[in-house]
Amino acid sequence: FFDTGICEAHAVAFAAGMAKSGMRPIVDIYSTFLQRSYDQIFQEVALQNLPVTFMLDRAGLTGPDGPTHHGTHDLAYLRVFPNMVVMAPGDARDLLAMVELALQTQAPCSIRYPKTSAIEIERPNAPLRIGEAEILRWGDDGMIICLGTLLANCLQACERLQKEGIDVGVINARFAKPLDQDLIGRALRTAPFVITVEEAALMGGFGSAVLEFANEARIDTQHIRR
Repeated sequence: FFDTGICEAHAVAFAAGMAKSGMRPIVDIYSTFLQRSYDQIFQEVALQNLPVTFMLDRAGLTGPDGPTHHGTHDLAYLRVFPNMVVMAPGDARDLLAMVELALQTQAPCSIRYPKTSAIEIERPNAPLRIGEAEILRWGDDGMIICLGTLLANCLQACERLQKEGIDVGVINARFAKPLDQDLIGRALRTAPFVITVEEAALMGGFGSAVLEFANEARIDTQHIRR
């Protein structure tokens, strides 16, 4: 364990050097302060495809910590980098599986997690593979595609809508990059409406990634809302 202090750029370059020597370093930095190492993430890690795992603490809104600590931009600034795998757990079960997956992946990986109590959503065990989302329920009237820890909120919304006779499903996206193009494509092509949900800036984030995929796949986007 190395505490580099408030030296984020050094921490990432240091981790890249360890990865070059065969180690599997984990870099744990608040989402908002990882921005200070933008150059090192690109030049030293992503461009060289080094297996560094980035753990982004305080992703999303952080309440009384204030605006400097809100981790709302990491999805946008990380998914543009080559080779980078960008993950966001829907619950505590996802988080543990993502750490294990990242440490077995021969590429840089980022995992964002919030400043909140860990919850676990009851569901059948499903293996976690790179770029695979998870269907929690399928809806005939619409679909919510959630990336990250607003997943429980999305399920609560669906339960309320179900009482009103509106059948809405939920997909736990898990990956902002690479996207599960098969599952998300199916939802975009068949659902009367699709809502993407994320605790991050909309510009350049997960919803933008979905819209980019839809454009490339020539899927109509009028029924999609971020």
